[in-house]
Amino acid sequence: MSLRHWLQLSLTDGIGPILIRRIVDAAGSAAAACGASATLLREIEGIGTAKASKIHQSMRAAAEEVDKELEAAEKLGVSIISQEDERFPLLLRSIPDPPAVLYLKGNFEPRDLNAVAIVGSRKCSYYGREQAERFGALLAGAGVTVLSGGARGVDSSAHRGAMSHPQGRTIAVLGSGVDVPYPPENAGLFEQIAAKGAVVSEYPLGTAPMKENFPRRNRIVSGMSRGVLVIEADERSGALITARQACDDHGRAVFALPGRVDSPTSAGPHKLIRDGAALVTCLEDILDGLGPLPQEAHEVSVFEPTAPATPQAAEPVTIAYDAGLTERQRIVLAQLDGEPVHIDTLIDRTALAANEVLQDLTLLSLKGFVKRVDGQTFVKRSV
Repeated sequence: MSLRHWLQLSLTDGIGPILIRRIVDAAGSAAAACGASATLLREIEGIGTAKASKIHQSMRAAAEEVDKELEAAEKLGVSIISQEDERFPLLLRSIPDPPAVLYLKGNFEPRDLNAVAIVGSRKCSYYGREQAERFGALLAGAGVTVLSGGARGVDSSAHRGAMSHPQGRTIAVLGSGVDVPYPPENAGLFEQIAAKGAVVSEYPLGTAPMKENFPRRNRIVSGMSRGVLVIEADERSGALITARQACDDHGRAVFALPGRVDSPTSAGPHKLIRDGAALVTCLEDILDGLGPLPQEAHEVSVFEPTAPATPQAAEPVTIAYDAGLTERQRIVLAQLDGEPVHIDTLIDRTALAANEVLQDLTLLSLKGFVKRVDGQTFVKRSV
């Protein structure tokens, strides 16, 4: 029943994520919020007397739309999940204005907790597309889920780069309903993403891609990520809005890729770097700059390869000090001791491929076994 109530709130005209949260807090639950009186609504900050009656009526009307929305979603193979659903992204739940519900094509996986967003200009240069695809593939190879907004240019290239890796995962967050692909030419791309990751939106089915939707979409891209990488953006780009939200509202790391000094699309990343964003030239710059996972993450499971011979097989492993390790991870960990060890040395000692060592180091770091000393060296943590 909880989903029905959260969905009813999300379908109510005149209230957004912040007011929904205030109403739920004042009423005590989503169910109680759906039955809130006009008197209670009037007492909530941001509503007042003038809006209370309209919201009360709109909430009643939304109740009649819930069944239609659920039926339509089922026909389209779309899941709807609320904040109380265990599948709801943990990082997104912690932002000041999480969506009441998410529409989901595809599936979330526990490893999506380790995600980085790549955003940038729709009208990017060849360099921008090339670098977005490159970093999408590099992050995917390191076991990081790549998030973006599914737009033309940098977004699409980042998604494609992530999917180019055999085990790569990517998530597209839309500013329209998940059944309304935008841009239209990306319909096929979104199907590929849903098959290998997820396409998500907070907007009801059938919602058109209106201009005002995209700033709200951007907060989800940031909110689901541990960090945001900006690749090519002019000074008025929505990518910079995402970066500011990531830093100021969500406490996420912000990275920027430098570009040509005479290119307008380099102005955004260069401004971010001047303002304190981390300058990025390689994968290690990103992995080294990511903030810690939230404390709750140490009880979450991730999926990882079981052995080099079967790179697409997977098994759940708990992120904790007593977590089970794969044989390959044990090999990597055995080469670490109290002194920092350079990644090139680990590759030589283990005789493993560079991408395998980097992926295992990332997962060992998440589990708390390994600490990154800098971009290239690692040390074993004392347990």
